[in-house]
Amino acid sequence: MREETWEDDEARFSALACDLFRFQLEHCEIYARFCEARGVRPDAISNWREIPALPTTAFKEATLTSFDPATTIKTFRTSGTTTASRGKLHVDTLALYEASLLPTIRRFVFPEFEPGGPKKLTMRVLASEASAAPDSSLSHMFSAAVDAFGNARSGYDDRGGVLDSEPLIERLLSNETEPIALCGTTFAFVHLLEAFERGPHAHTRLELPKGSRIMETGGFKGRSREVPRDTLYAELETRLGIPASHIVNQYGMTELGSQFYDSTLFETRYGGKAGPRRKIGPPWARLRLIDPESGNEAAENDVGIIVIHDLANTGSIAAIQTADLGRRIRGEGDGFEVLGRAAVADARGCSIAADARWLEASR
Repeated sequence: MREETWEDDEARFSALACDLFRFQLEHCEIYARFCEARGVRPDAISNWREIPALPTTAFKEATLTSFDPATTIKTFRTSGTTTASRGKLHVDTLALYEASLLPTIRRFVFPEFEPGGPKKLTMRVLASEASAAPDSSLSHMFSAAVDAFGNARSGYDDRGGVLDSEPLIERLLSNETEPIALCGTTFAFVHLLEAFERGPHAHTRLELPKGSRIMETGGFKGRSREVPRDTLYAELETRLGIPASHIVNQYGMTELGSQFYDSTLFETRYGGKAGPRRKIGPPWARLRLIDPESGNEAAENDVGIIVIHDLANTGSIAAIQTADLGRRIRGEGDGFEVLGRAAVADARGCSIAADARWLEASR
């Protein structure tokens, strides 16, 4: 069932989460053993915060489904750039996945688009389309967004995992009068800026039409280099003329069915004033921050390990402990900031994978 309203209801969320927990405990033997080892009984859980969160590393080691694996219609895999094993999310339906994806990206990246409205814009994706990367949840997300929000001039500027920068630059230099949305991994935008610098347009400074925006996803560290977010955003603003308020970072991962986005574009959509930049997600997902030493809830303003409870994860496990560190950010609609990977965590996959492919191709 689809619901068009966007409303936080803590009591309803907790009730649904507890029901889903009991269902997944009954239908996923591995998760049941995980909870049993921690002395957690289903009849003792009365609030979503008490539900045990499964670490993302478990998705590399086991098939985690709460449905018959034979009915799997799609398997998304992490990029696996740093370890031989790859995390996997098996889904038995894409309807729920996209029912979570589309209203969230519309709210935070295309907030002026009314549900069901005819308005569309040019979307250029600095990544592969879904048909070229069928096990990539990121490519699936981009393709679903293009289908929902892109016009006939939309398309993909990736060839075999490498940014096809010259045609994209020529397109950006053309006399477009309508806003354009550029979407890709963090390092795809690093590569775009580098392509400008080494080409004939090294001194060109664009002013893309008002309302243009960037949605980038991934972390800011590569294997061989680190690009601070503020530096990247300043360079994109200088080179493309897109203000930092219209650059939105997405926080998501293969193991989740929902994503979180920066608050800035949503808050400034009608000339409003943005609060502190923070990640906000849909009302069917919740965040907890866990003290890495005690395992308890982190104190206010303290750094903690990010735990996501996502009701869109009906087919796998709803409560996921990530390997990322974060801090809660208060505002009109509380959110959080991502501070990086925990010391023992693998480097974030998709952005680094794109970086590695491009570096190899440019040698």
